[in-house]
Amino acid sequence: MTEENTPLGSIHVTPRAIASIAYHATLQSYGVVGLTSKNLVGGLAQVIVKDPTHGVEVRYDGQKIKIDLYIIVEYGTRIKSVADSVSHTVRFQVEKALGMTVNEVNVHVRGLRISDID
Repeated sequence: MTEENTPLGSIHVTPRAIASIAYHATLQSYGVVGLTSKNLVGGLAQVIVKDPTHGVEVRYDGQKIKIDLYIIVEYGTRIKSVADSVSHTVRFQVEKALGMTVNEVNVHVRGLRISDID
């Protein structure tokens, strides 16, 4: 949990809040069709409860913010370009929202999805 003291009081930001920012930034990135869980148990839990941080893992050790994203990419897009774009977009949005440096953004491509062509 990040913490900052100001003259008006203190500000606490939880890893879940950071994950929510990263989740929305990821979904806005070109070529991303969704996020998926790191493992099967997380996938089953997602079916039961809609979680706005699904597919995002945030670790904060008091000094460094590390974010892992598990994404599904649109078939036919350049995977490396999508992953780079997601990484930069998430880093920018989280740093803009928090005013803190993000040390790592790791993008794990867990699958490809073909869009329905009508």
